[in-house]
Amino acid sequence: MDIRLVTSFDAVVAAGHLFDDPPREDATRAFLADDRHHLLIAYVDDRPAGFVSGVETIHPDKGVEMFLYELGVDDPHRRRGVASALIARLIDLARERGCTGVWTGTEKDNAAALATYRRAGAELDFDTVAVSWGF
Repeated sequence: MDIRLVTSFDAVVAAGHLFDDPPREDATRAFLADDRHHLLIAYVDDRPAGFVSGVETIHPDKGVEMFLYELGVDDPHRRRGVASALIARLIDLARERGCTGVWTGTEKDNAAALATYRRAGAELDFDTVAVSWGF
């Protein structure tokens, strides 16, 4: 497995099957243009097998933290360590960039995600509530 930090639009399009929806050109180009946004793709036999995206957030009293925005692994590559390797690489990148930590959210009944995050050494907080506004 080879994990690469992706910076080209074409690489994202080639891995488009890993995302919930096809990558939008405007959003992809804007994401890649911001050096606080990170997209790591895992390749198995030179084919995209999974990805993790991270966004650096900053706050006056917390400094810079890495938000693990999304994690996805293609069905044939699940349960083979791809997700764990992607998370480990994002954590390494966060450390390299001087972040104070990494955080994310998921559904409390998403057993696969919770198990993956536990294996990666995450602390789970079941008292937190996600609040969102959709437009």
